[in-house]
Amino acid sequence: MDEYIDILTKEGIPIGKSELKSVVHQKGYYHNTAHIWFYTTQGEILLSQRSAKKKICPLLWDVSVAGHIDAGESIKQAAIRESTEEIGVSISESDLKEIGVFQCFQTYDTGIIDNEFHNTFICELQVDISKLVLQKEEVEAVKLVSFKGFNQLIEHIKNNDNHFVPSNKSYYEFVLQKIVQTVNSTLL
Repeated sequence: MDEYIDILTKEGIPIGKSELKSVVHQKGYYHNTAHIWFYTTQGEILLSQRSAKKKICPLLWDVSVAGHIDAGESIKQAAIRESTEEIGVSISESDLKEIGVFQCFQTYDTGIIDNEFHNTFICELQVDISKLVLQKEEVEAVKLVSFKGFNQLIEHIKNNDNHFVPSNKSYYEFVLQKIVQTVNSTLL
């Protein structure tokens, strides 16, 4: 879908204008996305396999839920909407724990110039994975991996194993650290 999204400066400040997502990616305008990493208190992280229909990194495994923020929409509103749309999970703003904003400025062979600020949240997955309803245009499959398994996938990211998006290694390491800290603090 070619929705309107708000344009930012290189520093992440809104400029008060919006444009179609296709134009934003064609011209390389800076913009926000929402990333939600779901985890379980049993020490697992939900990974989503990007749809085969995606123009960027099809069939690679990545963040549980991610999407662009529609023009005029808050980042948390987008996180809630994307969670419902992509995997059928209803969450509230209070379920979201913000862990940071990460710059991801990349150009792809497809001609897409993707200058994104990933507004990143973690959130406890409170439904069984079998209850998830996947949006096939976005998500091919989902799986839970243990913290140890997630770390092993990160360690092998440069081996061209076609599992994770290779440019995101330090981002994945940071997310894992924050999720482990959160789960450990709830067990104390």
